[in-house]
Amino acid sequence: MAEREHPIQGLMDVTLEKIKKMVDSNTIIGNPINMADGTMILPISKVTFGFASGGSDFPSKSNKELFGGGGGAGVSISPIAFLVVHGSNVRMIQLADTSNSVDRAIGMVPEMVDKIADLFKKEPKEQNDSAGET
Repeated sequence: MAEREHPIQGLMDVTLEKIKKMVDSNTIIGNPINMADGTMILPISKVTFGFASGGSDFPSKSNKELFGGGGGAGVSISPIAFLVVHGSNVRMIQLADTSNSVDRAIGMVPEMVDKIADLFKKEPKEQNDSAGET
């Protein structure tokens, strides 16, 4: 005997399917913007969403099942930063100063990686220069 799907399941499925259509990976990291000098800019957005579904079965004097329900969803999309890629350099430009120290630390990671990479590039060159002097 096949078990029948409850109408609330259909409401939830439709709501989630509509959210999937609105929010995909291109919503969070936007399409690249290519500049004439070879710079590529990637917009980054913060996406927040939620949904709710509810319903109720109603008593009936007949054999007919009565159900009433509804669902809704909300989506908020806020631009928060841009990734700027020029050659091998990557920079993140935040649109708003965040008071959260974790966000600030994450924002500084690309700059720190560049500085560390520059240190490693300079060390072998300095060692070669000092070897030629002796």
